[in-house]
This record gives sequence, structure tokens and C-alpha cells, in this order.
Amino acid sequence: MTQLPEQLIQDSFHSYLKSSLAQAKAERLLDADLLSSAQADLMITGPALCLYFAALRSTTNPPSVPLPRLSKNTSPIDLSYENCPPVFARFLRVWAEMVPQIQRLAPEHQHDLARIICGLEPISQQVHLPINGIAANLRAVAIEISQRRSFQDRYASDLQAVLDAGDGRSGTRKKASFVPPPVYEESPTSTPPTSPRSYSSSSPSFPKRSNSPSFLAPSTPAIEFIRETLYASLGDALERHPSLRRLLKRDPPRAYFASVAFAILDVATTAVSADGTSIVGVLGTPLAVSDCPPELRPFMMELIGIGMQARELEEADNAQAMECARKGEDIPEPILDRARMVLQEGIVPENERRASVEGRAVAFANRINALSLAMTKLRPFKERQEEVFKVLAGIGS
Repeated sequence: MTQLPEQLIQDSFHSYLKSSLAQAKAERLLDADLLSSAQADLMITGPALCLYFAALRSTTNPPSVPLPRLSKNTSPIDLSYENCPPVFARFLRVWAEMVPQIQRLAPEHQHDLARIICGLEPISQQVHLPINGIAANLRAVAIEISQRRSFQDRYASDLQAVLDAGDGRSGTRKKASFVPPPVYEESPTSTPPTSPRSYSSSSPSFPKRSNSPSFLAPSTPAIEFIRETLYASLGDALERHPSLRRLLKRDPPRAYFASVAFAILDVATTAVSADGTSIVGVLGTPLAVSDCPPELRPFMMELIGIGMQARELEEADNAQAMECARKGEDIPEPILDRARMVLQEGIVPENERRASVEGRAVAFANRINALSLAMTKLRPFKERQEEVFKVLAGIGS
């Protein structure tokens, strides 16, 4: 069967994305204020809802996606394994594995799943166990979709279309505030570095953490401190993970998000204080949660929370390894290692990975990716994104 054009799949997805967001708005799972703010988590919630509603609509075995008709006279087309473009094949396989799981849920549990996807508490007193794992997998696919440039370029117009629908009654028109990250096009006169170490964490572009107490002057905003602390870890992340450098050549925006995600994990696991109240940033300077302005504290608390959860997962991995060694059983792959693989390679079908019942590795990677999307939307990060894109693209060239 002939493969469908990539553009057709993209157009169909954005058509369904708008209808999914509109339905979630009508069911009061999302409100206009959230849609207009274009908060980073909405970049995950929107595509995840789209995948969820598509799963409910699927009627074939194996599951396929009925695409919107181009016109009244055209025959209906389903996106299937046979005609899916290679670039979307992995997404389709992961989604297809979840379709029967979603369709087997009782209606009240399906509604709970939609609420969890939207960051809301489930209504049922007894939540069906696989729901959190299904939500984590849907959000993992949604994260990868949201990191694609083709999605970012159209996301604002999707939000605006949903906001405009029904706004006529109130007389006030809300405007979507999402702006995609910059695009870096290498200059013909630029000279790429000879090796990745040319842009390591000791480079002026990625300042080094050391034991100097003088970095954080009283006038230095906390967000800039956190930004520089994360960017200081980018070089090391790229050096440790060659696949990120390869990704820079074919998909710079996604490589940027992945690099920031690894930097977040690095800072969270090496710089969070034992009591979980501060981080040690660039040049060895500590920054406490209490020193942050109120609007920044949720980001700081999430960064620290990731570090604390990483310690808990590591302790759980060590305890399980000791128990398996005592019983003479094979030691399973650590959760943190599986989470790093998701950050690096994206989610893969269950038959290609060791799935945990609770999806802890996927859920933890999602938490890191969500913070990456949230922080890179902040203005101080945007101010340096173009510069950092140039550095990263130089590393990847």
C-alpha cells in the first residue's frame, strides 16, 4: 500500500487537535484562561487528549486512525501500519498498543483517564490501576510530538482557533501567547568546533560550576541563576550522549529540549541539597527556594522534587538489585537508566522495552520533559535560546 504524505498526517492531526481541545473545553477539563496562557504542560495535554480521543474512535484490529475527509466526495482513509510514513510509525505503534487498554476501561475510568491527562484528580474513589501507566505513555508520545518543529509552528493557531470558537458571546477575545523556539540556520562563515569538548561545561558559553561565592550578586535574578546552572550542564550532557549530537543534525528543536532535560536531571541529581531546600549552581553558589520570587518557586520546587524522586528511585533500584542478587535472579535494568533511555530515544512500543507495571520510568522522564518545556518558555530562557541553539548546532555539525 502506498504511504500517505507526511503533510496529510500533520494536517489531520492538527484538525483533531483543535476538536480535542474544543471538546475538553466544553467538558470543562480545560478553560479559556489556560488555553490562552499556552502553559507548557498544555503542549503535552493537547496532543495526549488528541491521542486519547482517537483511541476511543478506533474501530479496527489492529487499531488505525480514521483521517478527516479532504472533501465530501473523497473516500474515507485510515492511517494504518501499511500506509503510515516512517517518521510517524513509532508513534502509531505505541498508540495502537494502548487502544485496547483504553477501550476496555469502564466509562467512568475513561473519564478519569481524561482528567489525569489534563492534570486533574480522578473522580472515582478507586482508580483503575493501569490508568496512570496509560496516561504516562500517552503523555510521553505527546511530548515527542510537541518537540517537533512542524507542531510548534502550528500550535499557536490551533489554540487560537479553539479560543475564538464561542468567544463571540463574551465579547472579549483572548489571544494565545505561545511562541515557538528560534530556528538556527548555520552561517556559511561560521567555523564549527573541531570536537564536542570545544563547547564543554568549561567553555564561556556554558559556565563552569566551582567553589566561588561571588557569582550570584544581589541584583542577579534567580531565574538567570537557574538558567545558567542548567546551561552549564548542557556541554556535559552532549558529551556523554552522542545520540543527542546526531539528533542535532536532523531535528535541532527536539535535540535542544532533550539536552535541557538531561541538564535538568544532572542538576537535580548532583546539585540539590540533602534537605531539599536549595541547589548549588554555577560557580558553587547556593540558591534557596526562599530566595526565589513567588512566580519562580514552583519551577525551583519541581527541580528539587525531581532530584528527591531520583534519589528515591535509586534507593528502590539498589534494594531490588540486592534482593535479586540474594535470590540468584537476574538484576533488572534500573528505573533511572530506563528513564534516561526515554529522554534520549523517546518512548518505544512495549515489546521493545521492559515495561514496569506502574510505568515509573516513563512517568519520571515525562516529569523531567514537562519541566524542560515549562522552563524554556520563560522569557529569560527565550532570551538565550538563539545563542544556545547556535552553540548546540555547532556541536552537532
